[in-house]
Amino acid sequence: MADTKSKGVALVTGAGQGIGRAIALRLASDGFDVALSDISSNKANLEAVATEIAGTHGGRRVCTLLADVTVEEDVRGMVEGTVKELGGLDVMVANAGIIHAASLVETTTADFDRLFAINVRGVFLSYKYAAQQMIALSTTKRGRRIIGAGSLLGKRAEDFLSAYSASKFAVRGLTQSAAIELGQYGITVNAYAPGPIDTALLDNLNAATMKRIGVSDPQIYNETAKKKMAVGYLGTPNDIAGLVSYLASEESHFITGQSITIDGGMHFD
Repeated sequence: MADTKSKGVALVTGAGQGIGRAIALRLASDGFDVALSDISSNKANLEAVATEIAGTHGGRRVCTLLADVTVEEDVRGMVEGTVKELGGLDVMVANAGIIHAASLVETTTADFDRLFAINVRGVFLSYKYAAQQMIALSTTKRGRRIIGAGSLLGKRAEDFLSAYSASKFAVRGLTQSAAIELGQYGITVNAYAPGPIDTALLDNLNAATMKRIGVSDPQIYNETAKKKMAVGYLGTPNDIAGLVSYLASEESHFITGQSITIDGGMHFD
């Protein structure tokens, strides 16, 4: 029997760790039933998140769906599976993403294609199939939310991150165009655009920076970034989850097409 107190159904990709995990936990806390998705190699982490939600928020329904967001049939099945398991789809969070740090001249086409497959095609497919379901499920202009993983680097590029930055600029374009098209159905489309957030992705960026400039400080990128931030400290996954919580809420109905910077004051729009 469905929980009548549910705010709706949310689907989060890349939910096994980091920002995706924090978003899933926050949306469950907010009152959403949550579908968690990640790649098969992250199955154990994904199931741990599901167990945590079930244990902490006993009234919430939760399901796990293994999917590779670069594969169209996986994304279609993930979205359809969410509707089948939880009875609908109100919030889509296309969070899955990767980073690759290298100079422009050293970035290979394989590096570039992998970044765009996950960071751009994955977001595109998530937006597309979520929107199809939301339109089909809606008999009225019920407020539904599509939210994507952008980046500060989709607004202001950095050296040695050309392919990653290009992928996040692409997410901004997808988000804006989708917002224009889907507004007539009561669907808003936005992206969160983080600066440096304390996750494994940032650890990878620190490691790449260490190797590139020949130093042994595992915080080298972090320390440089903090000097550029108004607040002087890194963000956490929970900071991003708080923004997504608002974007998923009814109160955010008048915000769409935006990539919202959340970076401790590194860059001002």
